[in-house]
Amino acid sequence: MRSRFGGPWNAVRGSQDTNKSALSLLAGLLVVLSTLMLLSGTTVFDGSTGPGSVEKDEKQNVSEPEVTQSPGDRAQQPATLPDLWTELEPPTGQSALVANPLYDSGRLSPLPCPVPEVDVHDPESMDEFLHGIADCLDQAWQAQFAQVGLPFEPPERVFWSEPGTSPCRPYPSAAGAFYCRAGQSIYIGTSDVVDKWNGATQSVVYASLLAHEYGHHVQGESGLLEYYHEQRRLEGEDGDPNSWTRRSELQANCLAGVFLGSVRLSYPLSDGDLEILLTDAAATADREDGDEEERTHGSAENSVLWTEKGWEEQTPGACNTWDVEDEELVQ
Repeated sequence: MRSRFGGPWNAVRGSQDTNKSALSLLAGLLVVLSTLMLLSGTTVFDGSTGPGSVEKDEKQNVSEPEVTQSPGDRAQQPATLPDLWTELEPPTGQSALVANPLYDSGRLSPLPCPVPEVDVHDPESMDEFLHGIADCLDQAWQAQFAQVGLPFEPPERVFWSEPGTSPCRPYPSAAGAFYCRAGQSIYIGTSDVVDKWNGATQSVVYASLLAHEYGHHVQGESGLLEYYHEQRRLEGEDGDPNSWTRRSELQANCLAGVFLGSVRLSYPLSDGDLEILLTDAAATADREDGDEEERTHGSAENSVLWTEKGWEEQTPGACNTWDVEDEELVQ
């Protein structure tokens, strides 16, 4: 039975079949071309040794170009830790004394500081002990300066057993220990300090001495020491340069107390050691009957006060001897 649509419909359908065949052939050609393109692209990345692959591999290994910024763009972005380390400088002038960033650095981290036993009458044992304490001081103060983004370089150490000369003075010296600002170095005689302290066997005595001299280095690294020496020099003969020296020495006492208080658990140090520390602070202070020209370290009472304050509060902020309302505290 013939369709009522008859021949014309068949003619159209035949034409469509022809078109479909042509389209199928075209689609097949497109698939082949696409496959060839993919294969040619793959040879660039698959480790081929052709010139094209080498060039592409080199580009793959080149880091992204650094995006340059204008000063205005940089100022709008938050500072990163490397920025702080490269941009911050120790303060200068009076602010270095009374408003030093180190005062806002918080408590010293209680880093472990297991100290070896020491035979004070054996110079080699003393040398090992002092280096152990100095290692702890380096770690503690480096971490503390990092809290406020200030750079810090540990001091050089010279623990002498033979005479020598520093940029500041020859040694042995009457003090038995000193800090040389010119060389940023700490000098201690491994036998001389024992003789000076009448053969004291308690290690905290010598740890305190080292921490005190290290305190002067902390003053220097924080920008404080330079301004202090300048102002002391400007006092001249008609002024009172020793008033500046006393504040510096009392602050170093306090900074020593800060360090020893922070390591008292791992050292370890007891309440008995604290009593020895404070007794030593009183003994190394100015003598009540001494000449005015020799009053450079503060009274026994103040020497004890600032040492104990550092021990208890364990923060450099407790040691601001430059900004106190009661002048009697720095006499």
